[in-house]
Amino acid sequence: MRIRIGYTIAYECPQDTAMVLTLSVHPSRAADLVATQPIAFDPPIRSRDYIDRFGNVCTRIVAPAGLLTIANEQIIADPGLPDPVVAEAEQHPVDDLPEDVLLFLLGSRYCETDRLSETAWALFGQTPPGWARVQAICDYVHQHVTFGYQHARPTMTARDAYLERRGVCRDFMHLAVTFCRCMNIPARYCTGYLGDIGVPPQDDPMDFSAWFEAYLGGRWHTFDARHNRPRIGRILIGRGRDATDVAISTSYGPSKLARFEVITEQVD
Repeated sequence: MRIRIGYTIAYECPQDTAMVLTLSVHPSRAADLVATQPIAFDPPIRSRDYIDRFGNVCTRIVAPAGLLTIANEQIIADPGLPDPVVAEAEQHPVDDLPEDVLLFLLGSRYCETDRLSETAWALFGQTPPGWARVQAICDYVHQHVTFGYQHARPTMTARDAYLERRGVCRDFMHLAVTFCRCMNIPARYCTGYLGDIGVPPQDDPMDFSAWFEAYLGGRWHTFDARHNRPRIGRILIGRGRDATDVAISTSYGPSKLARFEVITEQVD
């Protein structure tokens, strides 16, 4: 299948402001792009791309004082298959983990492993290690947290989501990632596009989506604690320790979001 993806985002800045954007399709999906174009800026400004420590494409700009509109639209080919389920995937002893995944056992800005470790072991210590344990974590978070855009706030952490029992997709993933790390399962946060493909359409405006990956059986596997079911058409933008590493924009000065529209839809 082919999926049309894109966005129109605008920021209002009172002065020239350096920004880093994480809005490009991840290099692992670049070969699937059928129709692509560079990010468009209005007014036109200079930009330059680089690859960050997690392998994501980031774009550096200086937003001019006033209104800056950032837009892009692309077509990407997708196999149209749901997320794989590998129930036999085993959990590795920490001693056997590759060095490059150890980072994803540690606490991070939104994933306070030190504050949720006892809770995690009380909840999941008796679950079978491996895929079943990660699925048990997803089941718990899916049932424990209520989704609602009105609950979104940039400072909400995994512990906040656990205590308040509400949040948006990033909060579901932060809590699930934290529980996985507490149980010695490497987990990393992901963001990208996920449209209503193969599921009933939602009335809410389209947005970027979050999910996470857990390291089991020698590779990374996709999990989604919010939807808690295999989905079709995930288009990865970025991976990191948590939402800090893959924010759509990181502003080094004052800026105000003035417009936000996301497109994700199957096309003929």
